[in-house]
Amino acid sequence: MDPITLCLMIFGIMLALMVVRVPIAVAMFVAGTTGYLMQAGWLPYANFLKTQTYSRFSNYDLSVIPLFLLMGQFATHGGLSRALFAFANALMSRVRGGMAMAAVIACAAFGAVCGSSVATAATVSSVALPEMTRHGYSGRLTTATLAAGGTLGIMIPPSVILIIYAILTEQNIAKLFAAATIPGLIAMLGYLVAIAVYVRLVPGHAPEKVEVERIDARDAIVGLGPILVIFVLVFGGIYGGIFTPTEGAAVGAVSTLVLALARGELTRAKLATSFYQAAESSAMIFLIFIGADVMNSALALTQVPNQLAQAVGASGWPPLAIVGSILVFYVILGCVMDELSMILLTIPIFFPMVMGLDLWGLDPTGKAIWFGVLILMVVGIGLIAPPVGLNVYIVNGLAKGVPIAESYRGVVPFLVSDFIRTILLLFVPALSLFLLRFMD
Repeated sequence: MDPITLCLMIFGIMLALMVVRVPIAVAMFVAGTTGYLMQAGWLPYANFLKTQTYSRFSNYDLSVIPLFLLMGQFATHGGLSRALFAFANALMSRVRGGMAMAAVIACAAFGAVCGSSVATAATVSSVALPEMTRHGYSGRLTTATLAAGGTLGIMIPPSVILIIYAILTEQNIAKLFAAATIPGLIAMLGYLVAIAVYVRLVPGHAPEKVEVERIDARDAIVGLGPILVIFVLVFGGIYGGIFTPTEGAAVGAVSTLVLALARGELTRAKLATSFYQAAESSAMIFLIFIGADVMNSALALTQVPNQLAQAVGASGWPPLAIVGSILVFYVILGCVMDELSMILLTIPIFFPMVMGLDLWGLDPTGKAIWFGVLILMVVGIGLIAPPVGLNVYIVNGLAKGVPIAESYRGVVPFLVSDFIRTILLLFVPALSLFLLRFMD
């Protein structure tokens, strides 16, 4: 069997298993195992599996993943989202569509201690969705806002996706976090503008009358103060050189636990649930790691990825056109696959290809970090874009009686904002790399 046919067969097996709802980790593992056995046989495969599994799981950098996930669970079950939304709602109450904007701001603030888009969308929705519905916001705007706002959970550091990208490409996690900060804030501002434009161009989705609520200094401290303290403690320590990102994740998890206990909302049952759900998510991520490793190794044996990289290099295409095509591919792939699986499956193929291009005269580190931020922004699009849009499904499931078609119509303005931001970051790398100059 020729290499290209074999590659297509491997991908075909994976997609066929996904169609019948086999977990993505198992689908990649089975497809990769089939391709590996067909090329190398049982003994080389068994030896590879033994050494690769140990090598992957003994990686110290991977410990940052369960720690940040645990930090997010403590924040979720500790009731931090309620205080954040109350503060943001009071802050934006004088603006038309202000409650929707408050939900976006709450998602951004919660994402700063969570690192997961799904957890951010689900947690803030539990607080904001009933309030927005009670104040006359349409189901379309409410669900779309919360689904799009949830993507800020991975765009604003800490981000599990960025951590995995850093591990796969051997980049500095702290630098990637710094590089994602300005694009993450741009994403939040873009969503606020999208809401402001939408409620004026399409009447009937937000209340016409704006209720003004008074806000004082104590409200600000209660609503935003604890989150700011944790954020400054964790990221101030990381960027100040006091501790590593892994140690910062541990400090963040402990400080979030202390805050949640101090608020009195983290019961023994919720504490046990936090550990259980963090362990469950970590196990899922590590299984996907193994499945992707096996599949990528099977693809590497075919030599097709190397041939593809050489073909792209010799094609004569402008470097930006190649990067743009990769981003479009991610958008399409994001319609049928979750972001974690996309990163693990495609980065080993695309990263060497991009590193061989001359892009804006960037050095290898700058190029790798800029490309990582671009990928982060694009996989966020897949979280709200049809036909899958995982965040849309989650929020729509919480909003009883809202047709999912309405939610998909509502995310269109946010998708427009996403595309504008991606183009801006593609042509202005300084937006991603500006903060790095203060870290050298």
